[in-house]
Amino acid sequence: MSLLPEHRYPSVIELVSSARALTAHRPALCGLKQVGVSRAGRPLHLLSVGHAPRAVLVVAGAHANEPTGGSTLLALAERVVQERELRADTSWHFLLCADPDGASLHVTPAPRTLLDYHLGFFRPAGPEQPEWSPSVLPPDRLPPETRALTRVIDELRPYLQVTLHGTDLGGSWVQLTKDIPGLAEPFAKSAAELHIPVETGASDAAGWPASGPGVHVMPAPGSDAAYPSMPDDARHSTWYHAHRYGGLTAVVEVPMWASDLVDDPAPHPAPVAALRHLAGRLTRDATQVERILAEAMPRLPGPDGPLLRAAKWALELVPGLAGDWVHGPPPDSTMAYIGSVDAFGRRLPLRAAAMLLRVLQEADDLAAPRLQELVALWSEAFAERFRARWVPLEHQVEHQSRTVIAAARHARDRAA
Repeated sequence: MSLLPEHRYPSVIELVSSARALTAHRPALCGLKQVGVSRAGRPLHLLSVGHAPRAVLVVAGAHANEPTGGSTLLALAERVVQERELRADTSWHFLLCADPDGASLHVTPAPRTLLDYHLGFFRPAGPEQPEWSPSVLPPDRLPPETRALTRVIDELRPYLQVTLHGTDLGGSWVQLTKDIPGLAEPFAKSAAELHIPVETGASDAAGWPASGPGVHVMPAPGSDAAYPSMPDDARHSTWYHAHRYGGLTAVVEVPMWASDLVDDPAPHPAPVAALRHLAGRLTRDATQVERILAEAMPRLPGPDGPLLRAAKWALELVPGLAGDWVHGPPPDSTMAYIGSVDAFGRRLPLRAAAMLLRVLQEADDLAAPRLQELVALWSEAFAERFRARWVPLEHQVEHQSRTVIAAARHARDRAA
């Protein structure tokens, strides 16, 4: 049975419906249960396949704007049901959507362009993101989605947690909380076969050790952060919760649009000057959005909703991040790394502008047309600069699925 909608990203309702259909089709093998509720009362569901005590946990939907994970999760569940060897000594557990509230606000299930994607964009402020909230909030203020996720980890004690992430434009890469020897080769092979570039210099992993191109191992807690101003440190996220049971987490990133500019390992000829230029552009772009926000704020009804909170939070990151870049590049900065920073610098103010635009349009505010022009201009410039090409959804899903299965196999060998 096929669980995947064709050529578009499934909604949370469709994810749950597909999981129920699979459970009804193979009731002795599969189970579906509610493991919590969101802040708005939406249920969080866990689909389980197999009964072996050794467990893999796969998490989708931690970031609402990264929709590939839901499609990958369904494809993986179907594959585990069909292929007995995948569940011979491992049970598989799938958290269908870690943030259903966020998913309800990101409304581009089948984007044709980067502009389409941004016109329906939503990504919560850091304290409202289920995986990131422990890095910025005290334990007694964690959102219910985070508490549900950590309870699932406590119950399953997985030897591997995989969280399915993505990027709007760029390449594929993997972040590991501990190394998985042998993963780099099948990851690279899959990316090459599916014509997906490997992001060898991902700014998210600046300064981290690499076990192979695009496979980055997070530094140990206590190490210096590449961007000290950023409030959310991955080493305090839910990704590390599996460590208390001897497990580890793999974060598998896949692009919606690919760019061949993010996999060039050649040294950059002038990284200091390049980063100063990118920091200046980041500051100027954010200032344009801030001016429109300041003008419109007196006209907007209160209190701030999730879109406006997220836009403000993104803008608040800019001064510190620009300062981090000016402070200096990491050693051996490559063309790929500077390209990744370039993309990040375009992405942050564009996302803030896109979310603010939705707020202004809802309020029928007179500043909305001006902001819409900015969102359109920046989306087009982003796509043109990086020569964006759409990665077919089936390729996004296949690459992410292959990487998850390879990670499970190699992590199992590591734990044995």
